[in-house]
Amino acid sequence: MSSQKTPAGSLFPAITTAKLGGGELTLGTPQAGYDWQMVVVYRGKYCPMCTSYLKELEALLPEFHALGVDVAAVSADPEAKAADQIALVNPSFRVGCDLTLDQMHQLGLYVSDPRSAEETDRPFAEPGIFVVNADGKFQVTDISNAPFALPDLRTLLGGFRFIRNPQNKYPIRGTRAA
Repeated sequence: MSSQKTPAGSLFPAITTAKLGGGELTLGTPQAGYDWQMVVVYRGKYCPMCTSYLKELEALLPEFHALGVDVAAVSADPEAKAADQIALVNPSFRVGCDLTLDQMHQLGLYVSDPRSAEETDRPFAEPGIFVVNADGKFQVTDISNAPFALPDLRTLLGGFRFIRNPQNKYPIRGTRAA
């Protein structure tokens, strides 16, 4: 059973994970003078689609930064596995690891069990993207139950250009209650 979806416009929960390279990564807290943050949850080392997605994200990082959007990525992988995969990406964005089951559920992510020991040794989060605005609220969310349903990063950039343009006065969408 999956947890409830994350309400658009609600405050991003306080989630801290281990950070590759040491220290902690606080998700939803932009760094280096950016006022928004995009948090990319990826499946882990066993997922070649995630590696490709993170490489594309790295290539587009200057464009996200130009829009004031900091980027962080995180998975449930332990540090050693995460470090192996991230070495293939060599990102300049921060990467967290050891996302817990409770944290996955706080974000409303789909969670899967491994199909075999070769895949991984623990439950893992399916992909999700969370864009946290300057008020600390969920501006955009995209949650998937499979790695081949990730949003196109160039489409996200186009959307962010539109949303971040003050002339458009674009609100957080999907906030109407049932």
